[in-house]
Amino acid sequence: MNQYLFENNQLKLKVSKTPFLIRLVLFIITFLCFALPLFGIFFNVVEGNGIKFGGILAFGIFCLIGFYLLRISLWNSHGEETIQFNDNEIIYVADYGWFKDGKKTLDKNEITYSIKPVGYEEENYGILVISNGKSEIESVVKMPKQNLEKLISRINGS
Repeated sequence: MNQYLFENNQLKLKVSKTPFLIRLVLFIITFLCFALPLFGIFFNVVEGNGIKFGGILAFGIFCLIGFYLLRISLWNSHGEETIQFNDNEIIYVADYGWFKDGKKTLDKNEITYSIKPVGYEEENYGILVISNGKSEIESVVKMPKQNLEKLISRINGS
């Protein structure tokens, strides 16, 4: 499976999907984080107890946990990094499928591309790092180092 696509000065790095069962469990837990506090508040109101501060606090905490789990679930299902190479800047965006996040901009002076090793040494995986000396963009998509070397030579050639 080719994890990257480089066309029209735009690089798309695709996350390899996790197994279906793991994604299903993540989505179910995410749904429960939103649904259970709502049901609790609803049943308190139906029983005549009203909405208490603790219920609102629990709902807020569970919504934050649910949002975080939703991001993880979507990233493992539809995650993609887009790096746009313009004339004077490089723009990075993390695409979760339903929303985009983590936009970073890097000035295009003295750009260097490198590979940062990740995981176990025998796996021979790495991530792409784009730096201009002042700041850097670090990809989170793990790819074989051979593919990253080909990608870097292709980016340098364009």
